[in-house]
Amino acid sequence: MSSLAGLGWLLLCAGLLLILQRGLHRQIQGVFLLLTRNPGIAQVLFALLFLPGVFLHELSHYLMARLLGVRTGRFSLIPVAIDSQRLQLGYVETDQTDLARDALIGMAPLLSGGSLVAYIGLARFDLPGLWNGLRLGDLSVLEQAWLTMYRRPDFWLWLYLAFVVSSTMLPSRSDRRAWLPAVVLIILLVLLSLLVGAGPWLMENLAAPVSAALRSAAFVFGVSAAIHLLFLPPVFLLRLLLERLSGLRIA
Repeated sequence: MSSLAGLGWLLLCAGLLLILQRGLHRQIQGVFLLLTRNPGIAQVLFALLFLPGVFLHELSHYLMARLLGVRTGRFSLIPVAIDSQRLQLGYVETDQTDLARDALIGMAPLLSGGSLVAYIGLARFDLPGLWNGLRLGDLSVLEQAWLTMYRRPDFWLWLYLAFVVSSTMLPSRSDRRAWLPAVVLIILLVLLSLLVGAGPWLMENLAAPVSAALRSAAFVFGVSAAIHLLFLPPVFLLRLLLERLSGLRIA
């Protein structure tokens, strides 16, 4: 049951992050377009804003491929417009290989980005302290935890890194190409194990680590969603202000 609860929280937090990420990206692109009145310059500014996250994303693909013995090709951080709605911020070319290695290479940015977000949330922001204040309903504990986090001299740097990394760690369509067959294979193996009577062994040996992994992933996605939710209202209001001042409207 704890694994199912962890899976539910993971799906909820991941879904919230995806919705907030897309909405915030549209608002940021609109702000840059209103400021520059030039779509090309707006795209460059957008790419520069997320450059650290894009670099980590593509570097993770590259390093995982090299670690797994998969040949790599060109590595680019130059933004390219795919169409009027989508912008490719970077890419790394890798040879197509077997299902397992393709899935791991596609998952690499999520692993590295999620690890960095977890580190920032736990070690730099002390989010458990904030959570305890909320859980206990103790405003003094909550205020102290917030002030301790906010008064760090590098607070804004870590917040920026957490934002751009969490906003670029999600897998692209090409990253996910091996995920569906890999998930189907895992489900089939689990069903086969249950059919041959290995259910009790699986519950005894795998339930706890799987539940812990799901809760950890849900924490990363939850922190990422909260950061995007923090930035969305001021960016949205800035876009409205720029539209009012310029007399232009971005669809």
